[in-house]
Amino acid sequence: LGSLAIATHGQWMTGVSTDINASFVRPAGKLGEQIRMETSVVGIGGNLAYTRTEFRDVAGKLVAFGSHTKFVGKSINHPKNVKFSADGETVVEGEDILDDID
Repeated sequence: LGSLAIATHGQWMTGVSTDINASFVRPAGKLGEQIRMETSVVGIGGNLAYTRTEFRDVAGKLVAFGSHTKFVGKSINHPKNVKFSADGETVVEGEDILDDID
């Protein structure tokens, strides 16, 4: 999930994991119940990117959370990186690789 979150910031390569952590807060429910997960990018610096993921049950209670740190130093200025529109739907700078898919 951390890699996908970093990719939404236009990173063509999402780097190498340097740290992964998970903490389980409470039982997650019964078989068949839904769990909502949300991952966000906490920050992207010159060498490291930080993400956080939360898992919540149907009542919205936190059941688990985790963090993922990645080394992105070699990919920060990669020529295949892109920039997205504010809504994240359109590539506004760089090459949209989906244009090549038929």
